[in-house]
Amino acid sequence: MKDYFKIISYVITVVVTLFIGLSILAIIVKGFPDLREAFLNRETQFAVRLSLYTSSISTVICLLLSIPVAYTMTRTNFIFKKISRTVIGLPMALPYLVLGLCLLIVFSSPMGKLLRDAGFQVVFHPNGIIMAHLIVNLPFCINMIITAFTQVNKRLEFIAGTLGASGFRQFITVTLPLSKNAILSATMLTWSRALGEFGATLMLVGCTRLKTETLPTNIYLNISTGNNDMAMASAVILLMISVLLHGVTYFFNRKSTIHNRMEDS
Repeated sequence: MKDYFKIISYVITVVVTLFIGLSILAIIVKGFPDLREAFLNRETQFAVRLSLYTSSISTVICLLLSIPVAYTMTRTNFIFKKISRTVIGLPMALPYLVLGLCLLIVFSSPMGKLLRDAGFQVVFHPNGIIMAHLIVNLPFCINMIITAFTQVNKRLEFIAGTLGASGFRQFITVTLPLSKNAILSATMLTWSRALGEFGATLMLVGCTRLKTETLPTNIYLNISTGNNDMAMASAVILLMISVLLHGVTYFFNRKSTIHNRMEDS
């Protein structure tokens, strides 16, 4: 019976692998011949620059916000911990278009007008892309770092405390160093997700050529105008960047796993 189940598992694994692999291969085969033209295309170059710029900024902000939130959730007795955890996790259960609509309502309100008058425009502006990335990726990044902090042995922090280290010093010298590979992995995955974000961005900033055009919206615009070859080439560029980031993520995950095994032994 066990062997029978193993064979079924193998077959399902092969089917799933082929389904995903052939789908990605189809994009590569269709888009690769026009890849050089896409790299030389002014609009595609703009989309790549804007995608890298906005995703990098949003990832840094996500990291700066996620670390203290994860610390609060795992190392303190914050009275509203359960409520905060529930609210923070809600965006992961909502469609990205709905999240974009939420931001559109917020930044179209009087508060949004005040921000616009102060020089910070969001709606139909590249700043809105960063806001869309944040609402989509913050819960994801926070949960990954919470998991990383949870896996740190609290006895090491306790020992540091008995030696006179304050809570902050324990965090800086024990918790963060032991979580660094997991945090770097979370950073790479958050960056990759930001590069591919489309729904919330489309709802909040639209897809104006050479203004709010990221790589995903570049693909959408090219498909909409019948320029399928350029859309496929742009998709290959996005795929190449994502593969690179996932490779870095795999490296840090593997390094973290080896480190944890050495600690356990």
